[in-house]
Amino acid sequence: MKRFAIALYVVATVALLAWAYYEAIYVAPTDAMQGEIFRIIFYHVPSAAVAFVCFGISLFASIGFLSWRHSRPVWAQAADAWALSGAEVGVVFCTVVLLTGPIWGRRAWGIWWTWDARLTTTLTLWLIYVSYLLLRRFAAGPQVQTIAAVLGIFGGIDVPIVYMSNRWWRTQHPAPVFGGAPGSGMDKSMLPAFGWNMLAWFAWGILILAVRYRLERQHQAIEGAEAEAALQA
Repeated sequence: MKRFAIALYVVATVALLAWAYYEAIYVAPTDAMQGEIFRIIFYHVPSAAVAFVCFGISLFASIGFLSWRHSRPVWAQAADAWALSGAEVGVVFCTVVLLTGPIWGRRAWGIWWTWDARLTTTLTLWLIYVSYLLLRRFAAGPQVQTIAAVLGIFGGIDVPIVYMSNRWWRTQHPAPVFGGAPGSGMDKSMLPAFGWNMLAWFAWGILILAVRYRLERQHQAIEGAEAEAALQA
């Protein structure tokens, strides 16, 4: 039954992604000001949203690991697996953001990159979590998880700064489409495509995150078994 549910979720996710692509490319009308290039919004914004959620999971899981590492070691290891998984998946989606953004900006602004608040804080966020992953990959020792958790918390603090940057400061990046100044928003004819893509990319992100978490828990189990065998030997 569990395998059937997983298979059903995978099929539903693939179907959602296909339908969202159709809505974004063939159904949503062309933007009067930007032309066809505006369709990047259906991938750029959902990728950013999924990245923020994944980094948020890494943040709270890192806090959980630091809270439970002495009192509840089993919970702490589960939290650490969520922290690492959230960081990895978040970096993947944040990379999509940093790739699609300049492509969009080149056509909309005439430049690939500018060091404004939104772009700079997003790049900083990406660099922090790439550093987190490099630490987890190449460092060794009993304190690696603790140091990584602190770095994960530090990175998580940057998420609300990225989100609020074009509200707090004047930037080259467009003002918020939703919840921005009066008159902001998206034309009603574009909202279905945007909604379908948000749903599809979140479904895809949850699937990847769950797979990565499961792999990390299996890795922890193998390491634990090897450590126990070494002690017995």
